[in-house]
Amino acid sequence: MKEKIMTLAQVEALQIEQGRKMFSAQHEEIVQGATTDVYFVKTQEILAKCGLKDTVVTAEVFARRDGILAGLPEVLALFENCEVKVWSLQEGQSFKAKEVIMRIQGKYTDFGIYETALLGIMASSSGWATAAREAKEAAGDKLVLCFGARHVHPAVAPVMERAAIIGGADGASCILGAKLAGREPSGTVPHAIFLIMGDSVKVAKAYHEFMPSGEPRTVLVDTFKDEAEETLRVAEALGSDLQGIRLDTPSERGGVNTELIKEIRARLDQKSFSHVKIFVSGGLSPERIKLLKEAGADAFGVGSHISAASPIDMTMDIKEVAGQPIAKRGRIPGITPNERLVKMT
Repeated sequence: MKEKIMTLAQVEALQIEQGRKMFSAQHEEIVQGATTDVYFVKTQEILAKCGLKDTVVTAEVFARRDGILAGLPEVLALFENCEVKVWSLQEGQSFKAKEVIMRIQGKYTDFGIYETALLGIMASSSGWATAAREAKEAAGDKLVLCFGARHVHPAVAPVMERAAIIGGADGASCILGAKLAGREPSGTVPHAIFLIMGDSVKVAKAYHEFMPSGEPRTVLVDTFKDEAEETLRVAEALGSDLQGIRLDTPSERGGVNTELIKEIRARLDQKSFSHVKIFVSGGLSPERIKLLKEAGADAFGVGSHISAASPIDMTMDIKEVAGQPIAKRGRIPGITPNERLVKMT
């Protein structure tokens, strides 16, 4: 374990290893404090030199808007070697704007260095979880999978997709993200294999032949031909083994719309393929999900609505110093009551 950064001299001595290939922070660098804002390090050094390093404080974290809490396990991991007490809402709980979602009590020198990291963890994770909840609420009892990994840096893709599942998504395509949430990753195959093999039916048959029986037989139908025509070709080729078709029509062709969903549903039913589900992906928002669901869509792959969700701004305020109520101007001194907080450490 690297020594925690507590002085400006340590900051100046921090060297980036020669030949480092990835710019994302390593776990030990986060715990070390290397991702914090430097002004927290200066604060720690000054307090120590003024004989105040053992000052016990109580700090509270609140959010600027409503949302779903995610990221709690990572925050608690920051405090594993700190003698602090933590009370928090539980992972996956909803919160209101300005509600206290976490309370931390201990020596400021034990946890102050982590303010940047803990706020960033909860801000991003809660933003993603909240967006996923919006998508799931729009879909109701229909399946929602998170397909957002390609829109964010790979270092945080698993964090994002895990947060999406915490928020209500039924699954995720990112392998590590799904595994971290205790799930198996979900997804079939991309357009690339259709372009390489040259025919949707050929791909459908190969997928059915070579993939394990537990993998859903859901086939893309928008690569070469009219989606309704391709749907029936694939359905006739796989028969009762086909579980679903996926529509990901590009914006250059108008994207997936309600009339296309209705036509495909009708054509499948007319040919006795009522068991085949319609899975939709591509630029889905909660509003579009509602419309497509009403038209007959059965499942949704949601990407950028979740991955591009704005972080929920979080603020940490000191509310007690040495047991005495205190606060910055504009805030009420002392602990803010919240019976929903649960003792975590």
